[in-house]
Amino acid sequence: MMLRAVIRRASTRGSSVSGLGKSLQSSRVAASAQSFHSVSATQTLVPRGNHASSFHHRSCPGCSECSRTIFSGYQGTPLQRWVRPFSSDSGDVVEAVVPHMGESITDGTLATFLKKPGDRVEADEAIAQIETDKVTIDIASPASGVIQEFLVKEGDTVEPGNKVAIISTSADAVSHVAPSEKIPEKPAPKPSTPAEKPKVETTKVAEKPKAPSPSPPPPPKQSAKEPQLPPKDRERRVPMTRLRKRVATRLKDSQNTFALLTTFNEVDMTNLMKLRSQYKDAFFEKHGVKLGLMSGFIKAAVSALQHQPVVNAVIDGDDIIYRDYVDISIAVGTSKGLVVPVIRGADKMNFADIEKTINGLAKKANEGTISIDEMAGGSFTVSNGGVYGSLISTPIINPPQSAILGMHSIVQRPMVVGGSVVPRPMMYVALTYDHRLIDGREAVYFLRRIKDVVEDPQRLLLDI
Repeated sequence: MMLRAVIRRASTRGSSVSGLGKSLQSSRVAASAQSFHSVSATQTLVPRGNHASSFHHRSCPGCSECSRTIFSGYQGTPLQRWVRPFSSDSGDVVEAVVPHMGESITDGTLATFLKKPGDRVEADEAIAQIETDKVTIDIASPASGVIQEFLVKEGDTVEPGNKVAIISTSADAVSHVAPSEKIPEKPAPKPSTPAEKPKVETTKVAEKPKAPSPSPPPPPKQSAKEPQLPPKDRERRVPMTRLRKRVATRLKDSQNTFALLTTFNEVDMTNLMKLRSQYKDAFFEKHGVKLGLMSGFIKAAVSALQHQPVVNAVIDGDDIIYRDYVDISIAVGTSKGLVVPVIRGADKMNFADIEKTINGLAKKANEGTISIDEMAGGSFTVSNGGVYGSLISTPIINPPQSAILGMHSIVQRPMVVGGSVVPRPMMYVALTYDHRLIDGREAVYFLRRIKDVVEDPQRLLLDI
């Protein structure tokens, strides 16, 4: 009897263990089947056509639950909404970006828009202008199309690579996309701002009793108000352009860095003006450019720099850099500000080459198309204030150069020539130099050489 009882208990336990094993096995199968169904259902949402149903029947034949899941996800609208944005991105929208503005320029101010949203533009057509410290740069459209919207505003600071405008190459695409994009943008910010305002106000109220104890807050407020004048009638406030800011900074740095000193002399323009009037027609017929007085002073400056090389040098730390070339900068006043293009290799040019170069650079400067490279460098500057009627002035050095020559207006004055008082066309010339590097003797000799060459241009031919 004891043996039968033991056998019955063992058989009972065996059946329960086997039942438990079967249940575990069935639960594993069910779990794997569910995971397999779910994977197949998610995977069949991507394929198109009959591939989804055939794939499913091969995976789970006769499973109606999975077939309902598949066809409800495949035939419904969610799949079509997922496909449309992907297929509509066919390259019919391009972006206009800020171009590279030069090695020394990292950003600029978007001055003006030349077009409006909805305007038709052609490829490489200018749509906006960027004002930098030195030049004005155009932003061109990368392709022909219609301007959809601008991503920045006038007066914003932009950097190379920043997106400025979205241009649609298809007019139909603009009409359908633009309204849908603009409508949600307007109501979105309105509810967000009032919701955030009370939070900001509460934090400010909580912080106000803690802030008055320290003294740092008052100074910035006073410093911001000090340069601002009270508004008056018939006055208008206009922000400074980047070019004007740059000019102001450089001139102030020049005044703070250099030991500025100016020496003067006067030049009798009789012989140079006679040379010009005698050969101007033949000069124009051969070279296609008019013979001006500026080329005579450039040649005179080259000769003076070769006789006094220290005027063409510059201080760099504890060293002096002597230049064996002559790149002369010409100060040109434009409606947007002062620019200084460079005549490179002026020591190797003749009168015709100098006149052509001056005319080309001056035209580009006035049109605003001059490049950064055409204004970079320069070892000496010539400024002609006489074209505006200046009688005499003290020009300021263009850093990092060491000297600048100032030309002025030609005025008939009584001069003593050969013991007689006769009228002569006279011009005052001025040389401002860095007295840390250039002594008074070299400065006077330099200006004296300018006077000798201009009064007797034949010296250039004989090199005396």
